[in-house]
Amino acid sequence: MSIEQAQAGDERAFAALVEPYRRELHLHCYRILGSLDDAEEILQEALLAAWHGLPGFEERASLRAWLYRIATNRCLNALRDRKRRPREVPPMAEPPQPTRIAEPMWLDPYPDVLLEGIGSNAPGPESRYETKESVGLAFTAALQHLPPRQRAALVLREVLGYRTSEVAEMLDTSEASVKGALQRARATLDERAAAGGHERAPLPGSARERELVGWFATAVEQGDTKGLISLLTDSAWLTMPPQPYEYQGPEAIAGFIHQRSELHGKLRLLPTRANGQPAFGCYLPDPQAAVSRAYGTMVLTLTDDKVAAITWFGERSLLQHFGLPRTLPD
Repeated sequence: MSIEQAQAGDERAFAALVEPYRRELHLHCYRILGSLDDAEEILQEALLAAWHGLPGFEERASLRAWLYRIATNRCLNALRDRKRRPREVPPMAEPPQPTRIAEPMWLDPYPDVLLEGIGSNAPGPESRYETKESVGLAFTAALQHLPPRQRAALVLREVLGYRTSEVAEMLDTSEASVKGALQRARATLDERAAAGGHERAPLPGSARERELVGWFATAVEQGDTKGLISLLTDSAWLTMPPQPYEYQGPEAIAGFIHQRSELHGKLRLLPTRANGQPAFGCYLPDPQAAVSRAYGTMVLTLTDDKVAAITWFGERSLLQHFGLPRTLPD
């Protein structure tokens, strides 16, 4: 299948041309938007725009760069629309006193199963972040604190490795503007990375990681508060996007989980992976039936031999993206 065939109106030729880039474009949209469903919607819009615009594609840039330009600008449009129509944070029943109340942040976890097959188009020589870091939850969360154009410039330049001149063309701006946006974005991300300090995590899938994750699941499911406290770093955080309530320290986190169990019943955890990190589908017992129903998703950030952060996502529909069931038999 050739680009000439696609430009002549052959839909199968177009599908064959864009298929190698579909997954990485979806991840790109997710990084900028922070939402799985929004990423899928915007990707479909971008591919439709590419199909309609293909006759005018003059191959001055690569097809991949052209697709990234379209997808990036569709993401920026979506962020502008989102700002005009702010979403309401869902109410939370009786949260215990938090360590702090932060600004709501809308963020989803990214299933590792969707990362399969990404990487054949390696980042360019200008990239600053390794793939593992750039898909991590901490990096993606930090991106959401950047203004949209800073976010886009940093991802295009330092995750994907496009040259400054290419990024300027994609964003229809000057190289000086891109450099200024990058400088401000780097400062923000470096500051957040220094504050987080989550390093030296066990290797993904290693025996040490499996052991630590297993201990954590057992402590939560059995309501073992002391066991849970022993697995958390002294500075560990529990956050729940988009809820503003944040809890720091083993006692505060264990107290929150215990209070939720007292209120709703003990959690059951089904292991999965998100953003290159260990994660769980969370289920709560149904008092009216012999099943446990989907309650949310939990992602762990590990450091050395402890849990440094727990990120809890309460949107139950997310579990379908991980291939997890809606209910578990008791």
